[in-house]
Amino acid sequence: MLVGLLLASAPVAARDVITQRTVGMELARDLAQAAVEACRVDGWQVTAVVVNRAGDIQALLRDSLASRYTMQIAQEKAEAVILSGAASADFRRNRPDIRMEMNHVRGILMLEGGVPIRSGGALIGALGVSGAPGGDKDERCALVALDKLQERLEFAE
Repeated sequence: MLVGLLLASAPVAARDVITQRTVGMELARDLAQAAVEACRVDGWQVTAVVVNRAGDIQALLRDSLASRYTMQIAQEKAEAVILSGAASADFRRNRPDIRMEMNHVRGILMLEGGVPIRSGGALIGALGVSGAPGGDKDERCALVALDKLQERLEFAE
């Protein structure tokens, strides 16, 4: 009874507990697969990494002949998206004043090839791709993957 009285009299703050949406494992896996397959069409061996909104890896898929270093590069492109909320190419283009400094932050690379994953307007994760002959091509593969799975993103609860 005393606990009930204390709880009833405690002030309630609207932001004491929050709910966040984030990319799930199955969608992360499918996005990584779709990105690798999109690059394969053009003959490129790449790695695709999907991170959740906290920057934790949810899926990593490295094609058979992709360099081992593409794993780190793809992850760090995705991390740049989580930091900025924008595609890594846009972050690079919009912030030339800090680009070199940001490349010294552990886990961040301001290179093309990272794209945000959004659902219902909210950033739920990021997809980074590395290994194609140019970041613009990495980004294109990531965008193909997002486009392929767009319906699942639009109707996610």
